[in-house]
Amino acid sequence: MRALRRKPGRGTLVILALILASSGALRIGAGIGVAVADASSKSASAPLNCPLPPAAVAAALTGRESQVKGEEKAVADRLAALALADLAITKRMTQLKSAEDDLKKTLTIADGASEKDLANLTAVYEAMRPADAAVLFQTMAPEFAAGFLGRMRPEVAAAVLAGMKPDKAYSISVLIAGRNALVPKG
Repeated sequence: MRALRRKPGRGTLVILALILASSGALRIGAGIGVAVADASSKSASAPLNCPLPPAAVAAALTGRESQVKGEEKAVADRLAALALADLAITKRMTQLKSAEDDLKKTLTIADGASEKDLANLTAVYEAMRPADAAVLFQTMAPEFAAGFLGRMRPEVAAAVLAGMKPDKAYSISVLIAGRNALVPKG
């Protein structure tokens, strides 16, 4: 085997290049430290002086600021008015709900009273002799008579219808049979 031989003078060049490179690095590093220290001392000590804006720009900005403030005030006024309107509507809705409930109670009482009156009158007609009731029903309008006969017990209603004239009894029977004809089925 052959031993590798080095060329003379090559190691010296490498050492010399390393020394030159480290010298350059030291010089660059020293300059950066001074520059950083210089920059930090300048920014902390003296504020920047900005030139004043031109008068036209300053006037435009002032005008715009007052316009925006006016619009903000108008929006605030509208919000306050809406809040008052909402409060008034809520109060009115509560009053209307109360009035509606009172009306429903009154209608229920009235419906109950009229239903009670109809039931009592129907009981009176049922208690009459069928012949007397037939004479009375003969003079009534067919729609009115059909309403009472439809509420009566079937045997009493049959006896009253039997005592009436056939054409009148027929028209009342048709009304009773047809009053629920249009009610939905299903």
